[in-house]
Amino acid sequence: MKLSVTQENLAKALSSVSRVASGRNELAILSNILLRTDNNRLLVAATNLEIASSQYIGTKIDKPGSITVPARLITDFISSLPAGTVELEVKGDHLHIVSGTFSSVINGMVADEFPELPTIDEAQAIVYDLSVEDFKESVSQTVIACSSDTTRPMLTGVNWHTHEGYLFLAATDGYRLAERRLVKSDSESVAIIPASTLQEVMRSLTDGMKTIQVLFDETQVCFKTASSEIISRLIDGKFPDYRQLIPQKSETIIEVKKSDFSRITKIASLFARDSGGGITLNASSAESKLSIHSIASELGENTSEATATVSEDGQITINSRYLMEVLGVMHGDDLTFSFNGKLSPCLIQEKTKKPDYLYIIMPMKS
Repeated sequence: MKLSVTQENLAKALSSVSRVASGRNELAILSNILLRTDNNRLLVAATNLEIASSQYIGTKIDKPGSITVPARLITDFISSLPAGTVELEVKGDHLHIVSGTFSSVINGMVADEFPELPTIDEAQAIVYDLSVEDFKESVSQTVIACSSDTTRPMLTGVNWHTHEGYLFLAATDGYRLAERRLVKSDSESVAIIPASTLQEVMRSLTDGMKTIQVLFDETQVCFKTASSEIISRLIDGKFPDYRQLIPQKSETIIEVKKSDFSRITKIASLFARDSGGGITLNASSAESKLSIHSIASELGENTSEATATVSEDGQITINSRYLMEVLGVMHGDDLTFSFNGKLSPCLIQEKTKKPDYLYIIMPMKS
């Protein structure tokens, strides 16, 4: 293999796929990155057998070929080079790199030993073409509710499923639930995608990308853009039937500005760090206000208030982190926060006629 490529494009591609390369695997080849010519492009790929990440970059190829090289070394080295042209040449199992006054030889391994990259049959797959903006917003709004408890693997991912003609994303860790309605769908699909995979896809998306294609088969999911592809195994298991947990009616309905709600929540959370994150919300219809009270036994206590429209007085204690995280991914200026008494789940939505996102927090014992 002999080719030339720009330092910027190669550095970006290596940085993106190197996160997938595993240095803690029995197979030494999995800590390497695959470099392989593909028509008039260079394929840069890595896999840990659960997820495979590929990037394609334009290149001038003098001689086709392939090699695998240590991920950390090649990524750090290329990113340290100045902007300009980088020349790569494979001689045996060594990669020779020349860029301006810099010259290096990296010991690699022949590409024949690299695991075959997974593929999805597009003719048999369920396919969704999504805008990158909608994809990023939907994933960020749901992945926050995923569990980190590997004893219940089906809760460590986001459930992509169809319901009443729409594609929904849903996630729960047993203490909170997030659901986002994404796009209309004629297909019937159910797939639990690992949160780690979705986070990797989010990191790989760059400015300027407009669309992303999502393809499912029975065991895998593929995320494809014009220059990249990430394929991951799906989580095997049945996601909980969560819709029965969504409150249909609420006694206490609070309408509040998101900016005000975020501010008083952040302030209250400072005093809740030593008490399991618990904050108590009090709603007063007569005074048209929402107040949040929190106590830190050694530091003091705090009460913060915001103007709100309140249907009926109510009080509930919830985890401040769960509330802070959802307020960070909601985009409307006005929110509704509703519940039925201090022991019922509370529901948070944007104040619109047909909100496409809901978030539920289970109460704490006050």
